[in-house]
Amino acid sequence: MKIGIVGLSLSGKTTLFNALTGSQVDTTAFMSGKGDAHRAVISVPDERLDVLNDLFQPKKKTPATIEYIDLAGLNATEQKKTGFSDQFLGQIRLVDAILVLVRHFKNDSVPHPLNTIDPLRDLGIVEAEFILSDLGIIENRMERLLRQMKAKKTDQDAREYELLERCKAFLEEEKPLRNLPMSTEEQFLVRGYQFLTQKPLIVCVNIGETDIHNDSAVLASFSVYQQAGQVSVLTVSAQIEMEVQQLTTEEAELFRSDLGIVDSAMGRLVRESYDLVGLISFFTVGSDEVRAWTIRRHTVAPLAAGAIHTDIERGFIRAEVVAYDEFIRRKTMALCRTDGVLRLEGKEYIVKDGDIINFRFAV
Repeated sequence: MKIGIVGLSLSGKTTLFNALTGSQVDTTAFMSGKGDAHRAVISVPDERLDVLNDLFQPKKKTPATIEYIDLAGLNATEQKKTGFSDQFLGQIRLVDAILVLVRHFKNDSVPHPLNTIDPLRDLGIVEAEFILSDLGIIENRMERLLRQMKAKKTDQDAREYELLERCKAFLEEEKPLRNLPMSTEEQFLVRGYQFLTQKPLIVCVNIGETDIHNDSAVLASFSVYQQAGQVSVLTVSAQIEMEVQQLTTEEAELFRSDLGIVDSAMGRLVRESYDLVGLISFFTVGSDEVRAWTIRRHTVAPLAAGAIHTDIERGFIRAEVVAYDEFIRRKTMALCRTDGVLRLEGKEYIVKDGDIINFRFAV
């Protein structure tokens, strides 16, 4: 899974990137609003994988991963002139979800580019840019479709044009496409356009230390967004989390305890990201490797097998499946088989989060 981190300049994006990934990128790197994206891949924390690793003692443990991409911030003072660059838009269209960081903290030594703190306004500025970008793509595609239909009209072109008209009208009302109801067929028609306003959105409110225990009031102001589908809103203190990232495990636990912080930003963001994008994990186990695999929710067994290798998907016969909780109660596959909780599943089986699977296949 890829998550793009975006926001206005001086919102704390790179600080959050460092906190999430353990990187030490210069936080002033994007001061000009330009520069190459910062990228880092992190392992997804999963206690279930750790338990399986302890039980099987394999040669290798392989967790699921998330790639975070920190992109240059939008220079709000120039926003009406330039907006996001084409390079930025090209990069952000390739991510699975967009994390918009909005500033709530106050720091006189780092003044907000618009001179006032207003997280909702800042989010609106970013969303407006995404809407304009999607409108541009739609208008260009509609022009091409008109030319195609004048030469030779097909039913598919007509359906696509009608759908794009609906999308255009929706965006012109300043509404993101993630809120526009679409059938499965319609979603397939527009999938290739990678519309920014259709991507799952994580709104991260960057708070100061004084607001750590008062985040409910902060979140209440985003209630309209929280009620929308495919949107998640949470608070984080990027500066504190970056400082914690630089400590040992014991020091970090003590530091969080002193501040009354129960959970890390990375843990919360990973859970929110998985839920929002609709991802789950299944496991493969053995003496060589214990591994977590990431797939979409409602994925059938052969497609899940394809996450491991296309040959396994192509030659799929059956899947030996046991739920994680059932396995942990017994701790051996032999006992799971004896108790009847190790099942044989076919091509229609929908993989569940936490399933431990051995795929039978022949090619």
